[in-house]
Amino acid sequence: MRKFNRFAVLVLVLLITAAILGPITAYAETPYVTYTVNGYGQIRQTQTAYLAYATITKFGEDVTLKSPSDICIASDGHMYIADAGNARIVVGTLDGELIKTVGEGTLVNPQGVFVTDNGNIYVADRDAKKVFVFNSVGRLIEEYGRPTSPLYGDTIDFLPIKIVVNDAGIMFIVCESNTNGIVEISPTEGGTFLGYFGTNFASTDIMTIIYRAILTDAQRARMVSNIPATPTNLAIDEKGLIFTVTRGNENQTLKRLNIAGTNMIRNADNTYADTPVAVVAGNHDNVYVADQQGYIFEYNNEGELLFTFGGPSDGSQRVGLSTMVRGITIDKSDRIYVLDSDAAQVQIYEPTEFTDLLHNALYLYSKGRYTEAKEPLSQVLRMNSMFDYANKAMGRSYFQEENYKQALRYARLAKDYDGYSDAYWELRNVWLKNNIMTAIILCVLLFVAYKVVKKLDARAHILNKPRRVIRKMKKNKFFSNLCYAGYYMKKPADGAYGIAAEGRANWGTSTFLLVIFMVEYVLDKYTRGFLLKNVMEGRYDILSDVGMIVALMFALTACTYLVCTINEGEGTVKKIYTFFCYSLVPYIVLTPLAYALSHILTMNEIFISQMISILTYGWIIVLAVIGLKEVNNFTAKETVKVILLTAFTALILVLLIFIIYVLWAQVFDFVSAIVGEGVYRLGY
Repeated sequence: MRKFNRFAVLVLVLLITAAILGPITAYAETPYVTYTVNGYGQIRQTQTAYLAYATITKFGEDVTLKSPSDICIASDGHMYIADAGNARIVVGTLDGELIKTVGEGTLVNPQGVFVTDNGNIYVADRDAKKVFVFNSVGRLIEEYGRPTSPLYGDTIDFLPIKIVVNDAGIMFIVCESNTNGIVEISPTEGGTFLGYFGTNFASTDIMTIIYRAILTDAQRARMVSNIPATPTNLAIDEKGLIFTVTRGNENQTLKRLNIAGTNMIRNADNTYADTPVAVVAGNHDNVYVADQQGYIFEYNNEGELLFTFGGPSDGSQRVGLSTMVRGITIDKSDRIYVLDSDAAQVQIYEPTEFTDLLHNALYLYSKGRYTEAKEPLSQVLRMNSMFDYANKAMGRSYFQEENYKQALRYARLAKDYDGYSDAYWELRNVWLKNNIMTAIILCVLLFVAYKVVKKLDARAHILNKPRRVIRKMKKNKFFSNLCYAGYYMKKPADGAYGIAAEGRANWGTSTFLLVIFMVEYVLDKYTRGFLLKNVMEGRYDILSDVGMIVALMFALTACTYLVCTINEGEGTVKKIYTFFCYSLVPYIVLTPLAYALSHILTMNEIFISQMISILTYGWIIVLAVIGLKEVNNFTAKETVKVILLTAFTALILVLLIFIIYVLWAQVFDFVSAIVGEGVYRLGY
């Protein structure tokens, strides 16, 4: 028994010694939530995409990092870290074993590191104002200083902080405070400046342009300079395309630049990092961006967000949370390595099965193997049927197979408007080919029937009975007023005179038209064609919509009447309400046409439906303005004045309603608190 105890103690001592002397790698559960973006551009939680795998805090027995600034994994499978605080490059295995250090005694403040396939190590040293090149054994073989070309700029310093190199040996260097773009240097002749690459553009707005146009030179000089932002970091993929990230560049935060420096990414979802510090190209036509606070963003090659995970440390030193991120890289197994400068450590994340399946689908799709891509996509959707990117990719795969019905289905699930339009275009073409002759014959038959009925009516007067019914209906006051609403739409000036002087103002007809307007509005809003639908599927707020229309009509009528009365207008509440309701007739007439077109047009033709909508609302405004002028017997100048005063009055009314709402909400909360306290005490 004593021998066993001594053996157990010995084993425990050996384990503790190995933990202390060996590379320190900690393992833990995932302390963060993973998010993605749905088809409506909303951030939604999804399955964990990457697990917090480990943390490396030391290489070998005693090599620690101090303010590390950059990290990369070379083709040899080794990790290279710019250990800025110790002025060296630390080379280690992916498990934290030390291989060697490079550049000690030469480097001053290495901020960026990049390793080519032949093992050459490029180091961007800010304080030395040089790019150093070491060979695979760590011997200095070349160094590049400030370009001597006049095209570089006489007053611009050379402060390299990040670097990548393409297969031709051309260096792309991000220099601190250089707003001209990425510095491009060829290794020929000791370093030839080729020019600036991927320059950012200065953003501006219309107000800034106006201010600069009217201010004096002295005033313009005191304004904040509008200069383009300097790229924060860059990366290069296997095709030689350059990725850059730039802080404060909004939708241009992430760029994918071709050989001409043109951005190939367009993203309007506002899903970019707020403070991006690093970027790396993935293994599956994807890209990763690291935020300074510890968040990691994964995008496809079109800049569409796949996942967001990670986050800032809460002080508990949990694996997977970072303090100050400075770099990011990835190995061949899709493990992500994030460099934390403040904590002087490397966080490692490994993909889950869900992510591996998605990456496999991305790879197969990028290679044109669409049928094969469907299998991993199906597995992804079995795990999460609401993962819109998988639905989108599935729809695109079916489209490439010419299975347009399934492509249409998945495009609708993913809210992929372009994919839906393309699939619908093909389905519509097939339908037209199969039914065009039937449609032509039907049109001919209808035309012949029209001619026959017209000829029979001329001879035998077969339509006299329907005419008598129509004439009788026109004598009905309600039906007559409905017809008059159509007349008002065509001739608003004459129609307004009828409302003002001929007794055409009518509560019943006007309210009937308002109800028809509300019915069409609700149907159009929730059941219009997919490409023009602006509300989420399954979300219905019909009562709110109806209440909004009623409240708007009430407020508009009341405010207009009050303002017109003050300005000696002749319109009564009844007349004003009537011409407002009659002004809605263009919407009632044209919306069914726009609604029908929304179901049969593609993205290339959708402007037709949009033009009808513009015409409709423009027509309504014209009718309302003319009705206001004629019913109240105003001049044009008085009409403009009344419109402005009515808008101001409506604004005051809205503010008053809001204040009352807030006050009543506070009273309700107060009463609820008192009742709750009383119930609690009585129950106690």
